[in-house]
Amino acid sequence: MAGLVGPRFGAQPGQARQLVVVLHGLGADGQDLIQLAPDWAEALPEAAFIAPDAPDPCDMAPYGRQWFSLQDRSPAVMAAGVRGAAAALGPLVEAELARFGLPPAALALAGFSQGAMMALELGLRGRPTPAVILAYSGALLGPESLAAELTGKPPVLLVHGEADDIVPVAATRAAEAALRAAGVPVEAIYRPGLPHGIDPAGIEAGMRALARAFGVTAG
Repeated sequence: MAGLVGPRFGAQPGQARQLVVVLHGLGADGQDLIQLAPDWAEALPEAAFIAPDAPDPCDMAPYGRQWFSLQDRSPAVMAAGVRGAAAALGPLVEAELARFGLPPAALALAGFSQGAMMALELGLRGRPTPAVILAYSGALLGPESLAAELTGKPPVLLVHGEADDIVPVAATRAAEAALRAAGVPVEAIYRPGLPHGIDPAGIEAGMRALARAFGVTAG
């Protein structure tokens, strides 16, 4: 990736007070999640939103993008995949902050499914450390080493549907436990009957989390 390429919404450079980077899931692209921006902009009307396209074509479908391959889902391979992808993404996010003239304290990372794995990896183990992480229907990879590898402890919102048959809700329950054990502030919301997706309650929870992180009143 030469830069963050994908749909954008909201404030322009020189006007933005926050930057929200929203990371899509496997086999999708930025268009899949930029639709969250208008709702979240009710809480952050001066924010810039970008939903970048992942760098690689999805290797498990004839369309869409991926942050890293999931053909081998063994824990060690997945942890290595997210680590490498987050290491490549971090400098691009830092460049985006510089383009807007904003510090890391003005950054929020959000993600869905594989994008949630990316947001948790970059936000907790990489740079830049954001003001808040929103992780929907995802997982924390390499939870056993989290406490030793933390580069910051931003507050984390976890949201997961209890009827998810793509990424089991047990993944977020394990993430919640690992985050609490590592001393990371975490709020976890489990949605009864929700499959692999984001519902209005999850969107509203994200709005509240963003408002808290940046000290504003939710819309």
